[in-house]
Amino acid sequence: MTGQTAKIASPCECGSMAVRQVNQFILRDELWWDSEFSCGSCGTYLCEHAGPGPAPDDVREALLAAHGSVRLRLVGSVPSFVPALKVFREVTAASMSRARELVGELSHDGLVGTLPEMEFLKARLQMRGVPVDVDR
Repeated sequence: MTGQTAKIASPCECGSMAVRQVNQFILRDELWWDSEFSCGSCGTYLCEHAGPGPAPDDVREALLAAHGSVRLRLVGSVPSFVPALKVFREVTAASMSRARELVGELSHDGLVGTLPEMEFLKARLQMRGVPVDVDR
């Protein structure tokens, strides 16, 4: 399982500083994220979210700050970008124009994101015959 975790200091309702742990991972061929909040002072523990889908910006930013970004690149020639367009439309619910932009990025400098995001896209693109790899 490809996953990443980051811990963020977060204020608790009791006035103490608590810990918010955020995670992003691939589970059952889907990209998931979750967030847990725990306060050592008052004992509060909450699962704020657990489920599939794209992580919100604050979760992504925490993971990128903790682990850095990785790049998904094309590693061979592609006779047609139609399969890649289909993947981006399915995975990101992107418009056709946004999917074209993503394919353009992929075919030039590559796409940048968290390790779980890029590994998830890599698997989906490779299933459609698009030769890609992740630079860590």
